[in-house]
Parts: sequence; C-alpha cells; structure tokens
Amino acid sequence: MRDDLLHMPSRPVLNAHPDAEAPDRERASFRASRRIPGLEMLKARYLSHSFSRHAHDGYALGVITHGALAFRFLGRNHVAPAGTVNLVVPGEIHDGHGADAQGWAYRMFYLAPDMVRQVAVEAGVLSGGSPHLPDFSSGVLDDPVLAVAVGRLHADMEAQGRAMPSLEQESRLLALLTRWVSLHGDQGRGRLPGAGQEPGAVRLVREYIEAHVHEDVRLETLASLAQLSPFYLVRVFTRVTGLPPHAYHMQRRVACARNLLETSLPLVDVALACGFSDQSHLTRQFKKVLGIPPGTYRKIMQER
Repeated sequence: MRDDLLHMPSRPVLNAHPDAEAPDRERASFRASRRIPGLEMLKARYLSHSFSRHAHDGYALGVITHGALAFRFLGRNHVAPAGTVNLVVPGEIHDGHGADAQGWAYRMFYLAPDMVRQVAVEAGVLSGGSPHLPDFSSGVLDDPVLAVAVGRLHADMEAQGRAMPSLEQESRLLALLTRWVSLHGDQGRGRLPGAGQEPGAVRLVREYIEAHVHEDVRLETLASLAQLSPFYLVRVFTRVTGLPPHAYHMQRRVACARNLLETSLPLVDVALACGFSDQSHLTRQFKKVLGIPPGTYRKIMQER
C-alpha cells in the first residue's frame, strides 16, 4: 500500500518526550475517539507506577517515547526501549513497570478487535470467513517506520483535535494497521490484492471531494460511493492520482483558498468557506503546500 509512512528513513527520530515541561512527574491522559468507533488513546509518563496483571478486551499498540517499559506477556519477560513498538492482544494477561529508575513514557492506541480483524482480511492475512483474530507472538517490535507512524498519528490527533480531518485520521490509521498485521502477524505476510485503475470509481470520489471540499468527508462515505472497500479504495485512488484521498482533499481545500484569496474576503472567512477549522489551520496547511502563508500569497496576487 503506497503511503507516506512506508517511505520514511530506516531510523527516523521519534519525539523524545511527550511531557517536556515536566519530565520528572508522572502524568497520563486518556480519551476515546469521537470519530473512529472502537479507538481509544493514552499518553503517559510513569516513573514508579506499576501495572498489576490484567488483560484488555481489544488490542493495544503503542510506541515507547522515553525510557524503557518492562512487562511480562505470553509467559515471557519483555523490555521495550524508546523507539520500539509494544503491543498486547485481546485476553492475554500482562503487567508493566519501568525497566529502571527513569521509568518510561509512551503513546498507546487501544483498538477494537473487529477493527484489526477487518484490516487483516483486507490485507490478505485472514480469509473473509475466518472467525479468528490476528495474533502476534512478540510484545516488542523493532520497526522504526511503524514506530514513527504510530507516534506521529497519535501526536497529530492530540495536537490538532477537531481540526484534523476524519479522512486523514482514518486513512493514516488504516495504513499503519496494514503494515502491522502484514509484517508482524503470526499468520504470515499478507498478499495485498492487486490495485487496478477503477477509473469510474476514482472519478466519482474526486467529484465528491471537490463538491464537498468544505465538509468533514468520511472514508466510509467515499467507499460506499465507489462501491469498494475503504482499504481497496485508498490503494486505487493513490495509484491513479498519486495522492491518498485525505491528501487530495486537503489539496482541494488549499485550491479553494487560493481562489478566494484573490477576492477581498477576510482570511478567517476564507478559512471557514474552504473547510478549515480556523485561520491558523488555513495558514499551516497553505504553507505546507505552497511554502508561503495565505496573507503573503494574497499580497502577491494583488500586486501583479
């Protein structure tokens, strides 16, 4: 599956610490996603805290951002140092504590079992009628690309909040889960189905995105329109257009803003008219695409 997170450097640098202002204080924040059912998130910094033996109903997938986590899982002792991915599977008893006096910090996703099963089916790891869940025999993964993908998505969702489009959250989560189950599951590597051109489906999706550029478009809506699975739609759309749907959607929002910046409409109104949460959101995304802020772009256009 073509995605930015599959083309990162072999040893990318993680955010060194999730709580730079208070590195010597225990801290934890937990929340459930309002837009992705079955997804919960934890960011924590622990010094002396120790988890007693327990199990989760779903999967846990996270990245260690500081120190090292020691835990017993699947009858073996594990140590997950900074930069590695740690995980547990549904129903398996485990504990957790700092590997040494400096403790550990991590960002964790908690995932409903059916979410992970569906990704495994789409990735060719499980058959469609399989009653089983993907299984993983290791609690620690040395996969820098996956580690950065998990950490960046978690941090972006926290920092951007409601400003982060649902389509981007869904697409990036799907991509990193696909890598996880395809490369690290006990069932072996999946064989991704070949992605064709699907010109009719891609045209419908492009037209829908352009007609709803100001809205919070959902991946499930696009998949239903195209009559393709979300997984296959992302692959096909990316192959044909060169961009995943969420990046294409943002490009169209920036194009909308460029057109309106040639009018006298205030910047805040330009932002809202094109689907940005506020003027600062417009500025960040505009600079990512064009390299200059919208105010500078407007001045250039006016001085032509």
